[in-house]
Amino acid sequence: MQVAILYQAHEPPCIHGVHKPMKKGGYSDSGADIAYALKLSQISVVTPIQNPDLYLDTDWVFPDTEQGINEAIEKGANILWLNTVLYKDHPIVKYLHRVNLVGQIPENVEKYDDKFQTNALLKLNNLPVPHSILISSKDINYSNLKKLNFPIVIKPIRGRGSQGVTKVNNFEELLININLSFEEKIYGTSLYLEEYLPGNELTITVMPPGNYSLKNGTKTFSDYWCLPPVKRFNHKNGIAPYNGTVAVANNSKVLNNEDRSNKSIQQLMIHCEKAAKLVQAKAPIRIDCRANDEGNYYLFDLNMKPNMTGASRPHRSDQDSLSALAAREIGWSYSDLLINMLGQYWKL
Repeated sequence: MQVAILYQAHEPPCIHGVHKPMKKGGYSDSGADIAYALKLSQISVVTPIQNPDLYLDTDWVFPDTEQGINEAIEKGANILWLNTVLYKDHPIVKYLHRVNLVGQIPENVEKYDDKFQTNALLKLNNLPVPHSILISSKDINYSNLKKLNFPIVIKPIRGRGSQGVTKVNNFEELLININLSFEEKIYGTSLYLEEYLPGNELTITVMPPGNYSLKNGTKTFSDYWCLPPVKRFNHKNGIAPYNGTVAVANNSKVLNNEDRSNKSIQQLMIHCEKAAKLVQAKAPIRIDCRANDEGNYYLFDLNMKPNMTGASRPHRSDQDSLSALAAREIGWSYSDLLINMLGQYWKL
C-alpha cells in the first residue's frame, strides 16, 4: 500500500445557492496528522516532498485538484485518502474506477450534506429527528415565525460543524440573526430552523461494514456498527463550540460501560447504524444526537466527513477528534483507528 492524503485546496462550488465555508488549506492539519501517524505505523505514505517538516501541514498532503491528484499518483500512490469536502463534480470523480480510495462517494456527500434533506430522509425511515422548517430570504413569512416555539436553533443548510449555528430565545433574536445571515450571504439564501433540544448531547461515530482488528483479534462486521458515544459538555449558549475554537478533548468524554448499557443509548446507536446504511457510508460518519426534556434522543446532524485530527505530532497533543476519543475506548490508538479505516479502502 502506498497512501497519499488529499486536503481541501479550493473552494467547493456553490451548491443550490449555498456555499460550504472553507478555511485556507482546509483539513491540511488533520491530513498531516493522518499521514504522520500512518508513517509511524510503518505504512508507506507518499508526500509532496521527500522529507516533510513535522510542523508544516502541507508538506504531508496533496491538494485535491486534478494536478494534485495526478502528482500523488505519479509519485506512486495507489490509495488516495479523501480528507476533503467532496461533491458530485469533484476532480476525484475521474479516478473512482482507477485508484483505491478511503472516504465517501462524492455524489453522496453532496446529497447528504444538505441537513434539511437528510433529516427528511431519516424521518421518512422512522428515525427520530427534531422538528424543523426551511426559510428563504426571498420569502419570509414573519407571522408564521412568530408562532414558533422558542428557543430554536438557526443552522446553515450546509455547514462545517457548529459554524454558523445559533440558539435564539425569542422572535426578536431570530429576526436579528436571520437578517444578519442573509445580509452577509456566507451561508446562502436559505436557513434551517430547528427545535432546540435541552438535554444531553452525544456524538456517535458509525463505522462501515468490513474486517477490523480489535484487541481480541480480527472481527468481521457484516453491517454498520458504532464506536462508543461521546458526551459533549461546556456548551456556549446551548451549542457545542466549533472544534477549531475549542479542542474537543476539553469538552467531551466517552460514555462509560454502565451508561452505554442504558436501553435508550442502545436504541440510539441502532438508529445511528440505520442512518449510516441509508446514506451508504463508505467510511466513518459522525452523527450528533441530543435529548429533549423528557430524555428522548434525536439525531440532529449527520456529518459525512468527521474531523479526523489526532494527537500524532508532538505539538498537537490535545487534537484528538471526537472519533479518535471514541476509538480509544475500544482500545484503539489514533494510529489503530486510521489503519482500520485504511483497511476499508474501495474502488468503484
